[in-house]
Amino acid sequence: MQISKRIDSLAESQTLQIAARCQQLRAEGVDVIGLSLGEPDFPAPAHVKEAAKAAVDNDFSHYGPVPGFPSLREAIAKTLNEELGERNPQAFNANEIVVSVGAKHCLCNAIETLVGPGDEVILPTPCWVSYVEMVKLAEGKSVLVRTTMENNFCLTAEQLEAAITPRTRLLVLCTPNNPTGSVYSHERLVEIVRVLEKHPEISVISDEIYEHILYTGQHESLGQFASLKDRVVIINGVSKSHAMTGYRIGWLACHDKGFISAVKRLQGQQCTCATTIAQKAAEAAYTGDRTCVETMRQAFERRRDLIVRLAREIDGLKVLEPQGAFYLFPDVSSFFGKSHNGFTVHNANEVVEYLLNEAHVACVSGSAFGEDNCIRLSYATSEDLIIEAMRRIKEALGKLK
Repeated sequence: MQISKRIDSLAESQTLQIAARCQQLRAEGVDVIGLSLGEPDFPAPAHVKEAAKAAVDNDFSHYGPVPGFPSLREAIAKTLNEELGERNPQAFNANEIVVSVGAKHCLCNAIETLVGPGDEVILPTPCWVSYVEMVKLAEGKSVLVRTTMENNFCLTAEQLEAAITPRTRLLVLCTPNNPTGSVYSHERLVEIVRVLEKHPEISVISDEIYEHILYTGQHESLGQFASLKDRVVIINGVSKSHAMTGYRIGWLACHDKGFISAVKRLQGQQCTCATTIAQKAAEAAYTGDRTCVETMRQAFERRRDLIVRLAREIDGLKVLEPQGAFYLFPDVSSFFGKSHNGFTVHNANEVVEYLLNEAHVACVSGSAFGEDNCIRLSYATSEDLIIEAMRRIKEALGKLK
């Protein structure tokens, strides 16, 4: 069969590639520690699982409304309004929420709805692997703006202003950030908003899927700014906060009625609705006891402290302490040009290959996220595995001469 150019141009997700390699090596009997996937290792909360079972027993097995069950959307709107609190310029209602098959699906819907052929999308890098590919699907053009470790991997107002052209239609901002763990402060967001206020033609996607995995202060959302309230799309879901990645429930929120209507038309042709059983489980996540969210956050913070301490004991790694999410994104460029057993590493891709083969630790190259000098280590795993993985990494990198 002849594959369309649009699909043929898509890159395979490097995180999923590495995960597949891990599975293959384990099947061959190799003891591989996986620090590649961004997936909490906790089970879903008990009350969520009970809600899913009850949904099966109560025959939630038929089509649901395209944007999601009203009760779920009401629960999401209530939660969102409570989290924004006094900073909320306009309360969200259930009709301004669309539930989709995971936050990834929400992002695809939003980008395809807002971006047309030749439209430019500003993506501060390092950024999540799929943003660029989603823009490709929408036939837009990604404008990659490189941030630096020295600036906490955050976009500056000056960088944003310099990247804007007459074709700019969208800015995608992720905080807390995947892959860096960086968090945008209120002051930094204010500076960015001031630039956007001068360009009313630009919409903004605020990817907040790691909102609840935060180690400093309160979460700062672009949804709090009155001047942008009709052109911000907030993306979130239960995958990271409630360890429900496989349930595939995400949502977007936006005050613009035309945008919401367009997303519903698109989703109605794509998949009709998110899985009804998973929706009822997500409803329980938002209406039930949320102690589990804080319990997991505290565990991630302990793991963050552990992996940062161990990484800083490795000569040659340059480490920035993450403020959110569950990723460490160290600079490994000091190892470029060094060799062991006839294998020379020239870039982050080869550092990842070396660590997989020599240390049997799986991580992801920063090149997948637009930063060629770094690698991403996910600490969404047990403390024992983090300790052993970092021991292996230290030993393997120490062999490079």
